Amino acid sequence: MNDCYTLIEMIEESGDSEFEKELEASLQAFSGAVEKAKIDNLLSGKYDAYDAIITLHAGAGGTEAQDWTDMLYRMYGMYSEKNGFKIKVLDVLDGDEAGLKGITFEVSGTNAYGYLKAENGVHRLVRISPFDSNARRHTSFASVEVMPKIEDAPDIEIRTEDLKIDTYRASGAGGQHINKTDSAVRITHIPTGIVVACQTERSQVQNKETAMSMLYSKLVEKQESEEMEKLAEIRGEIKKIEWGSQIRSYVFCPYTLVKDHRTGYEDSDVNGVMNGNIQEFINEYLKKI
Repeated sequence: MNDCYTLIEMIEESGDSEFEKELEASLQAFSGAVEKAKIDNLLSGKYDAYDAIITLHAGAGGTEAQDWTDMLYRMYGMYSEKNGFKIKVLDVLDGDEAGLKGITFEVSGTNAYGYLKAENGVHRLVRISPFDSNARRHTSFASVEVMPKIEDAPDIEIRTEDLKIDTYRASGAGGQHINKTDSAVRITHIPTGIVVACQTERSQVQNKETAMSMLYSKLVEKQESEEMEKLAEIRGEIKKIEWGSQIRSYVFCPYTLVKDHRTGYEDSDVNGVMNGNIQEFINEYLKKI
């Protein structure tokens, strides 16, 4: 801000328009810093500072939905790159012809979960399908599950006898997503039916450790969700708290628009959004909760 005062003094003394341009740029930078500080202040949740684990699942619709899932994975990859987050793929199932049936990846960085929790829910795509020879408009869905990465939860007990552990050969085709191994691990938590898997580490032991971390995170998320539902019942709230509601629509045709149904925020630059420009959607969500 001191730079702005200095520039104002220089403009008053010289009247140079170049200083006015510098002042405008400095004010924009200062305004952006203030806005970021306001958003960061909203990240006071119990797990907001944690890394995030995101799982994408293709909805019904075959190749169309699987391609949409891959597009979302690319969007989150570009968002992470813009914000200095790192991505590590944990588990992946390639599509039959194109795209992804599902993928689980870790996003690490300060407040990764605090920001990306805004993406939890069902994402809807409307476009002219590149896989339809008749060039018809298609609607596709993909689910996004976001949870904090929790290594160990002291109040969560996982008994060995409650686990079903399977090992298998990595199912992904490799390339951009995974390094193929013969030591993939799938863990089923029998009491809850929760299933987690990891196939991208170098050894079966590492895959198991990562899968166990994912299981802790899912169990903590389940516990938190149940507590929220109990509080809602006590308060007599009508709105049901549940994961899976459609949160955002991405329309490529007959017009271009991305709309968040929770906040009403819209952006007509659908290509920009798909290139990772989703921060304003996240900011609007954080202001609402």
